[in-house]
Amino acid sequence: MRALSVLAIALFTVACATAPSGRSQLLLVSDSQMQQMGIAAFEQMKAKDKLAGDARQQAYVRCVTDHLVRALPAEWQRLPWETQLFEDATPNAFALPGGKIGVNTGMLRVATDQHQLAAVLGHEVGHVVFRHANERVSRSALAETGVSVVGAYAGTRGSPESTRTLMGLLGAGVQVGVLLPFSREQEREADVYGQELMARAGFDPAAAVTLWRNMQALGNAGRPPQLLSTHPDPGNRVQRLAERAPELAPVYQRARAAGRDPKCG
Repeated sequence: MRALSVLAIALFTVACATAPSGRSQLLLVSDSQMQQMGIAAFEQMKAKDKLAGDARQQAYVRCVTDHLVRALPAEWQRLPWETQLFEDATPNAFALPGGKIGVNTGMLRVATDQHQLAAVLGHEVGHVVFRHANERVSRSALAETGVSVVGAYAGTRGSPESTRTLMGLLGAGVQVGVLLPFSREQEREADVYGQELMARAGFDPAAAVTLWRNMQALGNAGRPPQLLSTHPDPGNRVQRLAERAPELAPVYQRARAAGRDPKCG
């Protein structure tokens, strides 16, 4: 017990960080460890889940991701970004530490053009840039069960339940059937960053409003996407995005004037 207390003090000493929004964060895991966990989780999903066979759709999704990545700060562009399209009718997308992005084919029926898809992926990339997964893993590590969860990818054999829980903490919860919502504050940060990122990449920031209205319409029709279970309060989200879209119009126009004109499909 005393050893654990000493370890906790040491962790807290080095774990203070500041999010791009200026908010204080508690991050107990190094970026390299988080990236290793994200990459390992993604490899498991690729081995287990069916990848989409439509090469045109795969290229389309990767094109949108590539344009978003090129608009990131240099330190984030250096990640080994990879995008995979999964054959799954559930509207879902996620981004893991280490730059691993997954999109279900079902999302392409909700995000009906490249701008709306950029809104989804920009939001998910925002979670990576803000290190939201690290915050969730860190909180779990402070709990009694945290050791087994983190151990699933930290060199020890974790149980299947621990592995699934960790995937949820990393941001792929819907994909593995573990619903672990981000906090409202984390969602707002990802919204703000994602909408600005898509504008810098040459995608219309107003499309974020259309995308979430589409998601909301599915919920109102009695078929709520599982993504809404981890992204609460769609009405307020639409309002916030609509208010910010005109402010980001000049960013979008400058990007287009600079030659950032995605033609993904």
